[in-house]
Amino acid sequence: MSAKASEKMQIMMELVNETEISLLECKVCFEKYSHQKKHRPRNLPCGHVICLDCVCSLAHPRNFRLECPFCRRVCKSSETSDCLPLLHLTEILRPATNIPSASGATAGASDEGIGSTSPGLTFSLSFGGWGTLINPTGISICQRSGCVVVAHDGKKRIKLFGLSGSCIQQFGERGNAGNDIKYPLDVTVTLDGHVVVTDSGDQSVKVFDFDGRGKLVIQGPFHLPWGLDTNPENKIILTDANAGALYHLTADFKKGELKKIQKTQSNLCNPREVAVSQLSGVIAVIEHLLARGPNYSSTRVKIFNADMTLIGQIDSFGLNLFFPSKIYVTAVTFDREGHIIVADVYNQVVLCLGKPEEFPVFKPIITQGLAYPVALTYTANNSLIVLDNGDHSVKIYTTS
Repeated sequence: MSAKASEKMQIMMELVNETEISLLECKVCFEKYSHQKKHRPRNLPCGHVICLDCVCSLAHPRNFRLECPFCRRVCKSSETSDCLPLLHLTEILRPATNIPSASGATAGASDEGIGSTSPGLTFSLSFGGWGTLINPTGISICQRSGCVVVAHDGKKRIKLFGLSGSCIQQFGERGNAGNDIKYPLDVTVTLDGHVVVTDSGDQSVKVFDFDGRGKLVIQGPFHLPWGLDTNPENKIILTDANAGALYHLTADFKKGELKKIQKTQSNLCNPREVAVSQLSGVIAVIEHLLARGPNYSSTRVKIFNADMTLIGQIDSFGLNLFFPSKIYVTAVTFDREGHIIVADVYNQVVLCLGKPEEFPVFKPIITQGLAYPVALTYTANNSLIVLDNGDHSVKIYTTS
């Protein structure tokens, strides 16, 4: 390379670095944006972006109002939202030292202190990534075939992967037809191999076979159907976030016939994620409690037995008694031994809360290598699958 070409290349690299610094730092505190809670980029209603730490600092402690430091428009801290383009850009430009290594730890991180996984859990594989998956929201697995099913915001809303990461099928275009999917929130696979999706776009539950053929559309009494899972009797357990309700759906999925919609709980607070133990039929529900500002939002995990009797619950405050940092639970599942497993997006960790009869205990099982875990599921051989919205990927951890 000639000296002139080398000089041009150096100038271009400097311009790229300057642009990166300009785009990826908060213009109030001049700290770089990151996926960490403190410096996550937040959209203000006026269109300007500052970090979450500055939102909290500028907000009034009583009414949570703040003025945009650039245009002086007043808003509430609860009206801010994550700036997804900047989060995606920070992920793309993130140094290689933050990429999970084969052991599940962050490359370059010290081996001292907190490890990345529990002694019996090892990082095995990651697939997906921006483009293959876009803002994924739900994940499930077909226990018969081992096929991983992901709901996301791509052109085809549902993608089916083999455990090696190869895409084997995709379907569900965005549209207004009966079998189209507007805004998928969660997905589950029935015991007889049907894909069930909650669609917030038309407040419905939609059932497909593995070839993407629509079998059933349920537009019943739902206000905002959100999380779902399949119980050992092949019934669908469904949460309705706006109605504060939990439903049992009974259907003949092969024939596409709905048999029964039964409301089993009606006094829940914004229930979203739900999971059912295939061992005992125990149900875990995550409630998202009403927020009074970005520092006050919290979650609560409720445990019901198969007869829908409440047998245990714990909220963010209770979990803080075990963990020094605030916890915000966004995903729940059961492993093959019946342990309750949850994901915490504030600390980017996965935690074991014990079995229902010993709930709650507290055991971190993944503490590094995650950006924004939003869904969990287990394979038949007890491998943990994490859906990471932060880098739009699926991560598999196997048991030793």
